[in-house]
Amino acid sequence: MSSRWVERLRGIGLTESAAADAASHFSRCALGLGAQPGSSLPAWWVPGRIEVLGKHTDYGGGRSLLCTVERGFHIMARPRTDGVVQLLDAASRRPASVPVSADAPARPGQWINYPISVVRRLVRDAGITCGADIAFSSSLPRASGLSSSSAFVIGCYLALADANDLDRNPAWQAALPTPLELAGYLGAVENGKAFGDFLADHGVGTHGGSQDHTAILCSQMGMLSQFRFLPVEHQQTVPLPEEWTFAVAMSGVRASKSAGAKHRYNALAMETRALVDALGPAIDDGHQSLLRRIESGAELPASATPALHRRLDQFRAESLEIIPQVTARLAAGRIEAIGPLVARSHHLADTVLDNQVPETRSLVDSAIRLGAVAASAFGAGFGGSVWALIPVARAETFLAAWQSGHDTTHPSTRSSSAFFVTRPGPPARQLAPG
Repeated sequence: MSSRWVERLRGIGLTESAAADAASHFSRCALGLGAQPGSSLPAWWVPGRIEVLGKHTDYGGGRSLLCTVERGFHIMARPRTDGVVQLLDAASRRPASVPVSADAPARPGQWINYPISVVRRLVRDAGITCGADIAFSSSLPRASGLSSSSAFVIGCYLALADANDLDRNPAWQAALPTPLELAGYLGAVENGKAFGDFLADHGVGTHGGSQDHTAILCSQMGMLSQFRFLPVEHQQTVPLPEEWTFAVAMSGVRASKSAGAKHRYNALAMETRALVDALGPAIDDGHQSLLRRIESGAELPASATPALHRRLDQFRAESLEIIPQVTARLAAGRIEAIGPLVARSHHLADTVLDNQVPETRSLVDSAIRLGAVAASAFGAGFGGSVWALIPVARAETFLAAWQSGHDTTHPSTRSSSAFFVTRPGPPARQLAPG
């Protein structure tokens, strides 16, 4: 492991242990590209995220409370001039290539489909012509609910934007002048929707929003940030006091957005679109925002199904009641008072979104029994992860007891679950030259 990598990672705000772990991933990427371990090739840290609150709200224009974690994707790249993007998973040594073409064929269900979606859109929207050698290594397990897919999309974008000098392209910078607009655009790259003047494409097959991209690009170290969506707007940032931290449990049940799970995930998005249609064109703002229609006073017609009424109640509670109240209590230093609100959010996910599994339910229950002030499953659901807010002083003993209890209750997940502690981390960053 190169001490220079550790220094560069400490420079963006990672803790000593997180920087040491990330340094090993970057050294692996450098080796994959045939560079020296302390190479000065362009490199990017792209973290995963915790959705503290905001369950299935972003694609309806609702609110979310977010932060990043100290795990993520580690990206290194160098330009190439032959019109090819050559990718290397530095951990498995699996290579793959994508032509720099707006017609690059999709490969649904394969990891290469994420960079393909990025390449197709950037060729068409930004006119890129230069490819790149991109090596990546991730400390985010796939389908863990920590937003590994969106982190990968962002990492591929950052490498290709650098190779094609998009930061010096006036038209591109005018179209996406801040990280907020870039987050919205990359959400559209992933879900295939149009963004501003940029037309729709096939995306990766899921109908999500831009919550993950916003968290990864716009969060602040040591802070929890409240956003709303359609369009992306930053509303408030509150510090998480240094004596508190997140424990994260990856349940061992993969929250995979493929096959049946993808259908259930997309069904929730389509339900939100049905609500927008049922509430009518209350606002002609170019966005299909459910929250803006609610704020305008629109009401569901009497003919709406009970399921739509329940979904509207969940969305309204999460965006207009739970998230603003939790943010206000955190801003006032009343951390111990957020537990009942977070519990309500998780209960609505379980009973209305119907996206919880026995493993995530028991992880939330056991976290509260062990003394967490609040705990909730997060992400798309149907598996994935749970966060618990705990005092730093109790982190080691809490984590050990939490994991031991999960292993006992759900022994079949013992080899696939993982537990770690993280403070809110920095957003995606290009590392300073070594």
